[in-house]
Amino acid sequence: MNGNAAPAIKDIRQIFINFAAGMGDKGPTDKPSFLHRIDMDQLKHECGVAMIRLLKPLEYYQEKYGTWMYGLNKLYLLMEKQHNRGQEGAGVASVKLEANPGEEYMFRERALGSGAITDVFGLLQENFKDLTESELHDAELAKKTLPFAGELYMGHLRYSTTGRSGISYVHPFLRRNNWRAKNLALCGNFNMTNVDEIFARITAIGQHPRKYADTYIMLEQVGHRLDREVERVYRIAEAEGLTGMDITHYIEDHLDLANVLRSTSKDWDGGYVMCGITGSGESFAIRDPWGIRTAFYYEDDEVAVLASERPVIQTAFNVPAERIHELQPGQSLLINKRGESRLVQINKPRKVRPCSFERIYFSRGSDIDIYRERKELGRKLVPAILDAIGHDLDNTVFSFIPNTAEVAYNGLLQGLEDYLNRQKAYEIEQLGAEATTEKIEKILSRFIRNEKVAIKDIKLRTFIAEGNSRNDLAAHVYDITYGTIRPGKDNLVVIDDSIVRGTTLKQSILSILDRLNPKKIVVVSSSPQVRYPDYYGIDMSRMSEFIAFKAAIALLVERGMTDIIDKAYAASVAQRGLPKEQMVNHVKEIYAPFSDEEISRKIAELLTPEGTRAEVELVFQPLKGLHEACPGHPGDWYFSGDYPTQGGVKLVNEAFINYIEQIYEPHIKNA
Repeated sequence: MNGNAAPAIKDIRQIFINFAAGMGDKGPTDKPSFLHRIDMDQLKHECGVAMIRLLKPLEYYQEKYGTWMYGLNKLYLLMEKQHNRGQEGAGVASVKLEANPGEEYMFRERALGSGAITDVFGLLQENFKDLTESELHDAELAKKTLPFAGELYMGHLRYSTTGRSGISYVHPFLRRNNWRAKNLALCGNFNMTNVDEIFARITAIGQHPRKYADTYIMLEQVGHRLDREVERVYRIAEAEGLTGMDITHYIEDHLDLANVLRSTSKDWDGGYVMCGITGSGESFAIRDPWGIRTAFYYEDDEVAVLASERPVIQTAFNVPAERIHELQPGQSLLINKRGESRLVQINKPRKVRPCSFERIYFSRGSDIDIYRERKELGRKLVPAILDAIGHDLDNTVFSFIPNTAEVAYNGLLQGLEDYLNRQKAYEIEQLGAEATTEKIEKILSRFIRNEKVAIKDIKLRTFIAEGNSRNDLAAHVYDITYGTIRPGKDNLVVIDDSIVRGTTLKQSILSILDRLNPKKIVVVSSSPQVRYPDYYGIDMSRMSEFIAFKAAIALLVERGMTDIIDKAYAASVAQRGLPKEQMVNHVKEIYAPFSDEEISRKIAELLTPEGTRAEVELVFQPLKGLHEACPGHPGDWYFSGDYPTQGGVKLVNEAFINYIEQIYEPHIKNA
């Protein structure tokens, strides 16, 4: 499709209505697989990382902890405790510091699938299975002969947000060289929005990345600057008259990875925590200057540790939260070959926007601050829910959709109990001289009715291909607890942590809840309406994925306001040739004519299955409530459209252009 305006099409209304109703990106025949349709509401997060640097010889850990595998075992714990962050693959890299020339010193193992962590560590244990009990506890033997008997470990858990899969995309990535200091293993929790620019820059200086993928490109970019840093130190050593292995030792003692990171990361646009280790024993972790992605570190006299989440370090090393520190935006943790650590500000912090979805959904709720924030998200919803049920607490049952919403549900219940207690106190006060024991007991007997109504019952498989059968099975992913609702009398309120696509609500949850015959079903989201794609590590990048966007499009069509769609499209196309720094998010114009409540009502209409007897209402967390509950994590671009980097603005406009062209072009061709 060319030009600056959408073409005129006779049946534009029906085209948009069909698309909003849930048909695929390429029209009515583009139907996702059965299993994908069931699971597509489960957001996937781009990866988790873990690093361990042992600060003592292996003999120390053998003597104190009974095994030289102390670091390996702790890495396993850190990775298993972050299993929520990646279930498509896992990988481990290790460096042995005391290897002689001709001996391997850098090791890597990777595996695919939800059981990848177990598979990887199972493969590592295969290296030790033929050892005698005495040999297994011989740290000196391990250092000399066994793979992964090292002092430096790095682990990675992968969730793909790009659609690329296979073992070749599982981190860590390796770049080999005969100079030990030039060997590099790299992994990260990241998505870059300007891969095209970085690719053009590194190919312009003669590099030839093996694949057009952000991790490969980052590996080549960092590796190239690492080569230059080694050569810089080599020239200094040579000028001082050093030769042979003395030069090697000088390089490894004077290598400064801060120089490497300054020269590479200054051009990165995106959210990232990037980790790396060199063959000579240097290690680093660097966080993006917007603070989008998170990392935490801990150090004592035995070990230095870094991970994507704080509580996993607390659990694995049994240390209190206050001894664990967060890597700051633009900051790098550097550990040299001698085990000396330092914090270096690599990039100046920008407008800091830590990802709020980390708090709402992705990170483990066992973190003390995240637990408190998720409860507050639930508490903030009390006024809107009371309005939705007409303040009728006596005839309302509260529940949650089984997932990470349980903590927000507890906060909601506490907020409701606080409200009810205030109401009770007021009613007792109003009794005055007419107060009797019976009347007071009647008031005090009121309580918040809460039940576990929805149960995730089975994981359905793809062995049934026929469409109607698939739809019928999809409706049974969740089961219900019968007898918890008084038919025709009770309202049912269920809370979820987010509603992105709404597929599971429409295909399963609402239908199964309606079997209880409630008077009204109120579905509550502890997060605001997800309206915009994410480009920093969450697998939602197409406009057609968002039920809020479909609702806004449907409202524009119904009200004869499709000129707004045309104008937003034309404005997006017109700025394609501009530098990304000058671009504006024109997708905001799609939502501008409507209130949050109007869009919520339309979402409810789109998601309510045909034949549903109960009235259905959706309640979303307002942006203000989100920011009040999670004040330290203001990154809200998926809700507000306010992207922290200009790369995000560029990509959201491209996503909107693609959305429009995928709708129009099939109809133009058939006209």
